[in-house]
Amino acid sequence: MSEIPSANEALCLRALQDTDRDRYLASLLTPADRRAAVVALYAYSAELARVRDLVREPLPGEVRLQYWRDLLEGSAHGETAANPVAAELLSAVQAWRLPVAPLVSMADARIFDLYDDPMETTAMFEGYAGETAAALIQLVALVLDAKAAEDASEIAGHAGVALAVAGALLLMPIHRARGQVYLPTQILASVGLDRETFVSGTGDERLSAAIQAFAGYGLDHLSKARACGRIPKSLLPAFLPVTLAEPVLKRATKVGAECLTLDIRPPQWRRQLSMMRLLVTGRL
Repeated sequence: MSEIPSANEALCLRALQDTDRDRYLASLLTPADRRAAVVALYAYSAELARVRDLVREPLPGEVRLQYWRDLLEGSAHGETAANPVAAELLSAVQAWRLPVAPLVSMADARIFDLYDDPMETTAMFEGYAGETAAALIQLVALVLDAKAAEDASEIAGHAGVALAVAGALLLMPIHRARGQVYLPTQILASVGLDRETFVSGTGDERLSAAIQAFAGYGLDHLSKARACGRIPKSLLPAFLPVTLAEPVLKRATKVGAECLTLDIRPPQWRRQLSMMRLLVTGRL
């Protein structure tokens, strides 16, 4: 593949730069001959993640998600070439023989985003993370080195949960304003809160305790990912976004409920340095 991006790849990169800058940066550190497929996967994930932001009611959101299911299952109507993300995604699936099922499941998992239903247990959160963040890592790994990807599936599973927790913490002010709670009810109950109290409460020490417990849960999964062993060198680019989880999780354990008003994301130069460090050391 050429190092010069195609028109569709360039459009996907531009969209990623606006909607998921961290994965945009990660894609730039991906081997050039794999980059187009990785960019397509990241752009697809970003499209799914922003559906709730684009609709006022769940039904139009479900229609948007159904479009992606139909596209992947071969029953889409209309001209795919008009949608650069769709065109690049189908090209990646064909070129790298990617499994369609996890891509469809990724869209299905995002139905949860459209409603304000509770995330009841940590097991439920792990299922959501497994079909979104972890699946994305595994799909990128398949593009990078299909033979090695299977050996790293357990690392990807735990790393995906840690990354999903960090993402939920960063988006918590937006989610809470909407009445959404990604923090499992199981964790809320452990500190004496319920979903309604979490959404409406202010200045309550239990809010900090719940957020700190959630962040600790993410750090636990990150530790489990590290305990699984070293990531194969060929797969390191798939794990670049995971390097951004630890500073967010650690910051959340310190500031607690201040996550609801503070931006706890490290500056961009630190995020880029963390990615480069992974490529050099091979350690999350």
